[in-house]
Amino acid sequence: MTAGDMGQGMMGGGPGGYGMRMMRLAAHPAVVPSGVTSLRVLNTGALTHEVIVLPLPPGQGIGERPTGPHGKIDEAGSLGEASRSCGAGTGDGIAPGATAWTTLTLPPGRYELVCNLPGHYMAGMYTELDVTGK
Repeated sequence: MTAGDMGQGMMGGGPGGYGMRMMRLAAHPAVVPSGVTSLRVLNTGALTHEVIVLPLPPGQGIGERPTGPHGKIDEAGSLGEASRSCGAGTGDGIAPGATAWTTLTLPPGRYELVCNLPGHYMAGMYTELDVTGK
């Protein structure tokens, strides 16, 4: 998957100073079989990013989670994250040009992959990952 942004010149849009939909996450593939899944994230942008895996409740779409005053969503229920430059698991973020990864065991369902650095979710850094039965 890739994480990207429009670069350092982005302004406006609330906490974090990023305009709406100026950032993106893309999952390739967007549908995977249940079981052990490795997510590899390449940061193609100019800013630091991360990817957090959250289950999507029935009837909820991606990008619909409420954000708090610091431009972040509630991470309760997270199944894991890729946020360590050139490494697996949790860290201080994925530096521009770096890759991070995490390996999870995912049951069938819908998941929202998000960057939860301040303002990034509101700027469009989310995507859906669908996990099917084997």
